[in-house]
Amino acid sequence: MTNQATVPREADTHHTTMRLPVTGMSCASCALRVEKALQAVPGVQSAQVNLATDEVNIDAAQGTALGTLTAAIAKAGYQVPLAETTLQVLNMSCASCVGRVEKALLAVDGVLSASVNLATDQATVQARADVTRKALEAAVVRAGYAVAANGKHGTAGASEELKTDTSVFALNRLPNWWPVAAGVVLTVPLVLPMIAGWFGIDWMLPGAWQWVLATIVQFGLGWRFYRAGWGALRAYTGNMDLLVALGTSAAYGLSVVMLLRPHGAGTPHLYFESSAAVITLVLLGKWLEARAKRQTTNALRALQALWPTTARVRRGNTELEVPVADVAPDDVVLVRPGERVAVDGEIIEGRSHVDESLLTGESMPVARSVGERVTGGSINIEGALAVRTLAVGAETTLAKIIRMVESAQAAKAPIQRVVDRVSAVFVPVVLGVAALTFFGWLLAGGSIEIALVNAVSVLVIACPCALGLATPTAIMAGTGAAARQGILVKDARTLELARAVTVVAFDKTGTLTEGRPVVTEVVAAPGVTRQKVLRAAAALQRQDSHPLAHAVRTLAQHEGIDLAQVRDGRALAGRGIEGELDDRTFTLGSARLLQERRAEPAEALVTRSRELEQQGVTLSWLLCGDGNGHTDVLGLIAFGDTVRPTSAAAIARLHAIGIRTVMLTGDNRGSAQAVASALGIDDFQAGILPGDKAAAVQALRAKGEVVAMVGDGLNDAPSLAAADLGLALASGTDVAIEAAGITLMRADPRLVADALDISQRTYAKIRQGLFWAFAYNVVGIPLAALGFLSPVIAGAAMALSSVSVVTNALLLRRWTGSGHGAAAAGTSAGDSTASVSRSNESNKGQRAHAS
Repeated sequence: MTNQATVPREADTHHTTMRLPVTGMSCASCALRVEKALQAVPGVQSAQVNLATDEVNIDAAQGTALGTLTAAIAKAGYQVPLAETTLQVLNMSCASCVGRVEKALLAVDGVLSASVNLATDQATVQARADVTRKALEAAVVRAGYAVAANGKHGTAGASEELKTDTSVFALNRLPNWWPVAAGVVLTVPLVLPMIAGWFGIDWMLPGAWQWVLATIVQFGLGWRFYRAGWGALRAYTGNMDLLVALGTSAAYGLSVVMLLRPHGAGTPHLYFESSAAVITLVLLGKWLEARAKRQTTNALRALQALWPTTARVRRGNTELEVPVADVAPDDVVLVRPGERVAVDGEIIEGRSHVDESLLTGESMPVARSVGERVTGGSINIEGALAVRTLAVGAETTLAKIIRMVESAQAAKAPIQRVVDRVSAVFVPVVLGVAALTFFGWLLAGGSIEIALVNAVSVLVIACPCALGLATPTAIMAGTGAAARQGILVKDARTLELARAVTVVAFDKTGTLTEGRPVVTEVVAAPGVTRQKVLRAAAALQRQDSHPLAHAVRTLAQHEGIDLAQVRDGRALAGRGIEGELDDRTFTLGSARLLQERRAEPAEALVTRSRELEQQGVTLSWLLCGDGNGHTDVLGLIAFGDTVRPTSAAAIARLHAIGIRTVMLTGDNRGSAQAVASALGIDDFQAGILPGDKAAAVQALRAKGEVVAMVGDGLNDAPSLAAADLGLALASGTDVAIEAAGITLMRADPRLVADALDISQRTYAKIRQGLFWAFAYNVVGIPLAALGFLSPVIAGAAMALSSVSVVTNALLLRRWTGSGHGAAAAGTSAGDSTASVSRSNESNKGQRAHAS
């Protein structure tokens, strides 16, 4: 197979062409199938398969997601062999750097997409499987940057870089503050004369000393700007480092010329303080920015801290402590009180309360006993547990959560495309404005000194780094805050869609209701006791695994009724179950049995059954034969699915923020009507098939609505995919979760409103950040060009712009939703561990709540 470039190429301003490898094709029919599947994707103009190279050429609208295309190919029965690589890129400083790195990576043969996140200094690359990591790293180096040696998180590489260049600020550790401290010590003597002048004190450091101090700052602490700026020039682009290097060099050079040229007594006014102060202020800004950026990843680091390193495994009669990586499925893992559960598994011994706050956002510990599942990373509060391992490593719930959060935080929001276009021309425009400032002042009669200082101010105040930080920091802070409350966002596009939702469509069973049928009423015939009806029904279903049978047994056990042994138990296909009890034949089943056995219920039973049917409940009739062909109707049992206690509050909150609600269910109209009326849902459709749910969603979209679909079951997957935004309850199926853009880690419908709320707040922070980033430049550059800002003030403003944008985004970390989940934003792994030491009285209250 030829290895030609597979880079997305811009065909025009609205379309792009790309070439994808496809495996599994064998004939012209396969090619036609792939082409047809791709052409059905919205935005795809054409798709042509080349069987000789096993590739497909696609012409699509700009912004068409690669994942959508690969999913269409997979749905057709074929695969796109892609590999995803994450690089930790060093020395990036602004949005222009982001564009440069992305452009360099996209130029590598076989790379399909590249996205660089300035907030994490990470590049995520999707490429053909034959593209090596070495080729990607080489492209980054050619662009003038470095790559951390250890790959994904880059801690080792970043630390090593710090040893050789103290001006590099690593994300994965607190930045080295020595360059900032050294800059302050060396710059203060240069700035003091200016401050002293404000108080009428005429004092100035000798020119030679100014030169010495400024030289150390300029070429020692400021060397990183020269190196990065030179890399940009070699790549025929520009970045913030280039602007700082040019601006400070001009101020420094002017001062040297003025110092060395003949002058009278005293020291002429020099601008060493400007060059040194700008470098020191930029270093300070980068240090503060790096510290703030680190806080945006607190939620992800808290999740990563949940990984236990070892597990206590029972093998035979021996208990062994082994690395978690050595635990295999079906191993029995022992968890003592106060320890973290190391694997996803099922409890086979013991009972306890488990703290799952960092996984689900639920602040109260939940009761767990034999037969129930526990999740790796949660904390066992009180009792010893033996857990049979069901999932380890990358297949655990915690690993999937971390991958989802990482993916969301690394993704680019669609609004970022505007920033990318601006960043591509930002530095050249600033250089042009600086040149116009210099020559404009000369033409206006100003001296070379004044013209150069004002041009330096223009170069220094321009700050493309704030543009690059506005979107990723808001997304990281917002998705992190959401994750702490049990809301997992799949990607940045989801956040942008969620803010515009106008209608929320709910599945009923398992979403608005518990999804577990319960006995709502036991009605006995005249002369028959309720206990007799329940005892016979429970005995007949003693070995039945049907959910209705489980509901009957649960009620019988709760009321202290022993489950009697039935002889000759047998299933009646499509009708019910029959068996011998107390020397009589009992039958439990549907109304069809009444007709077959020619049984006549008492008038009171008939009346009540009609009332119950209008409520939409399911009925089972209990019959008893006397052996002579006569059958008595002893009573009936009504089954219903209870509404979740939080569903009404969820619907009310959506209405309060102006969002309409719809319920889509396959249940009968009576059941749907009862639930919709109880919850105050605006509209509902009942008795519809899974495919009809998707059609109902499409019909809402056709009316101009932005639709969010909430579901939990396998049959909800089509409607989740059809909606603008899908929200899946994590208690549901994996298929539903995969089809959704947002996963709710708790089966609590109130999280739907929370998810929409955090998306709106995150998007608002993005817009605020971009506004201030543009405002700094739109206002600051003209002021500098007109001579109203000195280089020192311009440098301070530039440093402040990045810090303020990141700090504003960090305010999202204080978001706690509607307050029903985890106690507070900022919850950390350490906070969660502290819950192990709660007092006995508190635990009693928590157990009562959980039960």
